[in-house]
Amino acid sequence: MPLTKDDVASIAEYARIALTDDELDEMTTYMNDAVALLDPILEYDLEGVEPTFHPIGDLSNVVRDDVVVAGLTLEEALANAGSRRDRSFRVPAILGDGGAA
Repeated sequence: MPLTKDDVASIAEYARIALTDDELDEMTTYMNDAVALLDPILEYDLEGVEPTFHPIGDLSNVVRDDVVVAGLTLEEALANAGSRRDRSFRVPAILGDGGAA
């Protein structure tokens, strides 16, 4: 069942996209062409095929546990800073009139 101009206009409104009439015609054609690309999927015999959550099947968390190590002290972190102010790195301003950092 192809998408109508009203369908596409509704989708555009939902997405807060303003379309002119010409753009609406073009987008309706484009979206129907995109949906038509999925037609070959309907030709597969899926009788008895169980849906899966993940294509790899029984995938479990493969991320290692976090390793907690001591971080740098403030002095170690700021030791090689070109310039610093109190407990922070001091960098040139990139916004505004370029006044003092």
